[in-house]
Amino acid sequence: MKVIIIGCTHAGISAMRQCLKYYPEADITVYERHADISYLSCATYLHIGGTVKDLKDTLSTDPTEFIDQGVNMRMQYDVIEVNAKDHTIFVQNLQTKELLNDHYDKLIIATGSRTTIPVIPGIENPKVMLCKTYAQADRLYKSAQDCKQIAILGGGYAGVELAEGFIKSGHEVTLFQKNSRLLNEYMDENMSQQIGKLLRSNGVNVITDSKVTRFEDTSDNRIEVTTSDNKYQFDMVAICPGVLPQSDLLKGQVKLSDNGAIITNSYMETSDPDIFAAGDVTEVHHNLMSKSQYIPLASHAIRQGTLAGMNLFQHRLKSMGTQATAGMLIFGKTIACSGLTYSAAKKANFDAHHVYYQGNYRPDFMPTNEKINIELIYDRKSRRVLGIQLMSSYEVAQSANTVSVLIQNKNTIDEMAYVDMLFSPNFDEPFNYLNLVAQAAVDKEFDYQNQK
Repeated sequence: MKVIIIGCTHAGISAMRQCLKYYPEADITVYERHADISYLSCATYLHIGGTVKDLKDTLSTDPTEFIDQGVNMRMQYDVIEVNAKDHTIFVQNLQTKELLNDHYDKLIIATGSRTTIPVIPGIENPKVMLCKTYAQADRLYKSAQDCKQIAILGGGYAGVELAEGFIKSGHEVTLFQKNSRLLNEYMDENMSQQIGKLLRSNGVNVITDSKVTRFEDTSDNRIEVTTSDNKYQFDMVAICPGVLPQSDLLKGQVKLSDNGAIITNSYMETSDPDIFAAGDVTEVHHNLMSKSQYIPLASHAIRQGTLAGMNLFQHRLKSMGTQATAGMLIFGKTIACSGLTYSAAKKANFDAHHVYYQGNYRPDFMPTNEKINIELIYDRKSRRVLGIQLMSSYEVAQSANTVSVLIQNKNTIDEMAYVDMLFSPNFDEPFNYLNLVAQAAVDKEFDYQNQK
């Protein structure tokens, strides 16, 4: 059986590994536009900030790993057309310009996403750069060596992380966010404000409610950034915009969502049973919203690619969906979340409420300690846990993973309040801080019921 995989980053690599494992007799061919595979875009800020010395170290694998296992790795090939009816693809070798046709029995689309470049006059200026691919990251790093003042557009995860990277590399950084607060899709106002304070206290000039309207060269070879209410001058600009699914190859041949993402079932099959899709080109089932949504995360891509590869010729395992769990480490603070924000839960018509907890992560008699800030979101009617946001100098990322499981299993605040967790003065209080924030929610609801 002939298997073709189009795209070879996180989803494509995961699919290939599972196909090799479960279907060793399959004839696998991979088509990839770039010369490198497996680059994690979050490594960009780590390289800029000096945590990762060599950008090449962030490439988790090499094409030769799969060539040695018999995979036909066609690097720097551009797939121009997919003909689902005939099970064929039309391809160009980007180095020789040679055109060729190939056929498949099963096809996996892992083409990922494309950057949604904002329509701003002057955005084609060479001093305005993107930061998604390996080549873009390399260019950004090298260009910054001769710069002092850098502007970043976008206050999501990528923009916030990039701001830290450039501060650590000794640059002056201004972060523009068109919304009223940072990380607005992941954090509610309380936590978002704390993140803004954290960035400002470490030297980042954070400007919110600011829409950039123009880029223009200056007479002294710098770049002027015009916003809705001011003008600024910098040496370089980094853009961290959103992304859209790169699904043009299958347009009109399989079912797509309104934004162009490929719709799959829980086995990663598209509406064509011989075509599978995984990664940023697809939607993912959000368990709380009970529907598919476009949530491009590397963790989703890896899981979806794994499922696509193992289910290719036999239904082995269904997707469990997602709680959109994510995290980051910024200026020594772990920031993590899972599930819905309070504002998103209200918008989705949950009878949502939330409670805020702050306390030391372990007993006061310990020689050192750290504060933990937690926002817990829950539904008043069902008492189900809907979401959590955590921030601390203590490592709380795995606590977000714990709550992801609670949300997945439809646990309530009452169950979360007393679920079994270890106790050691080295790690926590007799009641873990997750127990304590849930107990605060239970108490809040008890007082609310008594006041009715």
